[in-house]
Amino acid sequence: MNRIKRMVIPVVAFLLTAALLLFMAQCLLVPHDASANPEGALIGEFTDGFGAQDVLFLGDCEIYESFSTVTLWEEYGIDAWLCGSPQQLMWHSYAMLCQAFKVGTPSVVVLGVYGLRYGEPQNEAYNRMALDGLIKTPALAALLKDAMCQGESLLSYYFPLLRYHDRWDEVTVRDVQLLFTKQTPVSYNGYLMQCGVLPDADGVADHTGALPLTDLEFGDMAVEYFDRIVSLCREKGAQLILLKAPTDSWTYPWYEEWESATEALAKTYELPYYNLLEVADKIGLDYTTDTYDAGLHLNVYGAEKTALYFGEILQNEFDVTDRRGDAVREMIWKGTVMRYEEQKKSVD
Repeated sequence: MNRIKRMVIPVVAFLLTAALLLFMAQCLLVPHDASANPEGALIGEFTDGFGAQDVLFLGDCEIYESFSTVTLWEEYGIDAWLCGSPQQLMWHSYAMLCQAFKVGTPSVVVLGVYGLRYGEPQNEAYNRMALDGLIKTPALAALLKDAMCQGESLLSYYFPLLRYHDRWDEVTVRDVQLLFTKQTPVSYNGYLMQCGVLPDADGVADHTGALPLTDLEFGDMAVEYFDRIVSLCREKGAQLILLKAPTDSWTYPWYEEWESATEALAKTYELPYYNLLEVADKIGLDYTTDTYDAGLHLNVYGAEKTALYFGEILQNEFDVTDRRGDAVREMIWKGTVMRYEEQKKSVD
């Protein structure tokens, strides 16, 4: 028996040491500097922070840059989280919704509809931003097979070192420091603040039809995952709302054909749909001051106006609870509001 112990203990110690070294190498090599890539940190912050929120937004940059969660909280007491990622497609949104319902009970889910236009995987980098930060479950493994682009490895989503093992020459001192320090969040419950101002050339963001339209219909896989989102919300008793953000440009126009297809989906599934692009004047948006990139996305001044407008809809038409007065939530939001105001002041 003692001989067996003498043989087993060194083997176990070697395996544990090797596992620890591989884990540390993975932590070092996987890109995680939020200051260098804030969009890449959004889903990790969602995984760490989402839980008690009543309203969950899902979608791409049209979501996470278009609604100030702080304004929703301060003006309406709406506790919301924007679960957004660059070029978030319907299967990404479904994966995030599954995770949200495992840890929380949002009563309202707001789904950005721009992702419906994509019927197949588009970009590995955006896949990584959307899926690397989620908790890995058997359900996610099945979804990954649909989400992956050609040449991607399923195993690398569970062991990212397999994907990033050749980044040694890109490692900096800051990467090492971040192994031992906690980063300040880049978002405010998922809202990624932009304070710059770059006006739209015409003063309006509607350039519908500026680019050639190559596909008039939503892809089959997009509609399939949309159906799953609808079913899951109904199963969990959550109200699903469809939303088009009030942003448009020469680069990413919102065509009438897509608007008609979205309206048809909303009618088929008996869902409310709001195209805020059509009510930009009511919102009070000024595309000479409320966008930081010539009308493609809103800056913080536009996002506050949009939150003020849509927050009233959430409260009056969907009876979202005013959580002001809840001591725990008040305490959490106090810190978030302080960071928010400090960032705004830093660029004034």
